Amino acid sequence: MLTSLQNPLIKDLRKLQKAKYRHQTDRLLLEGTHAIEEAHRANYPLDTVCVTEAWGDRYPELADRLMQYADRFEWVNEIALASIATTNNPDGIIATAPRSGNHRPTLPFDGVGLALDTLQDPGNLGTILRSAVGAGAAGLWLSQTCVDLDNPKVLRASAGAWFRLPMATGQDLSETIATAQAAGIRVVATQMFADQSYWDYDWRQPSLMLLGSEGAGLDPALAAAADTSVSIPIESGVESLNVAIAASLLLFEACRQRR
Repeated sequence: MLTSLQNPLIKDLRKLQKAKYRHQTDRLLLEGTHAIEEAHRANYPLDTVCVTEAWGDRYPELADRLMQYADRFEWVNEIALASIATTNNPDGIIATAPRSGNHRPTLPFDGVGLALDTLQDPGNLGTILRSAVGAGAAGLWLSQTCVDLDNPKVLRASAGAWFRLPMATGQDLSETIATAQAAGIRVVATQMFADQSYWDYDWRQPSLMLLGSEGAGLDPALAAAADTSVSIPIESGVESLNVAIAASLLLFEACRQRR
């Protein structure tokens, strides 16, 4: 069992709390039983798994599976595990995985894809991932100015959906729009004052949804490049909806129509 905070592995894993080191090493820091079990179910590769003895007693069958599945499996004490975690009360398991383990989305696609411009809140992004998987989205494209996809808060908020959705980061969305249109996919901008409601758009045709940041909304240049725009009808006096709620409404309306 690893107990020293100066152990080379513990020190190395602790560095993954910082985005710079995650990018340099192309690794994720995964925390919690649900996230790591979902990664395993999705056959997402796991490099190192660290668990406490108490966690192993609670989840003996999962511990056995992870021993066989991960490249490296280590028992650690609670103090060592807490030093690695980004949460205040870790539940006894932490893992690392490659950042680039996801499939990239492809164009053209059948169904609905989602492109996000300058999204900053990791909780919102994680919630959108969860809704995208639940609604059967074809993939996700993130602009260069979005929050890091490997942010631990994004991973936690996605509730395991992170491992099941094809995603592309660091995108020039103007190029993504042009490529989608050339492939016969309709590009749909979401704007507060669009004439067409999202209920009235025909989501049965292959479509790429565009959503903007929490504060500024969608870049006007991207909105102008879209084939059409839709709005979400809301009561007067309400400024706007949270972007994760807006994305979820659109995704599940598309899902309803396609069924």
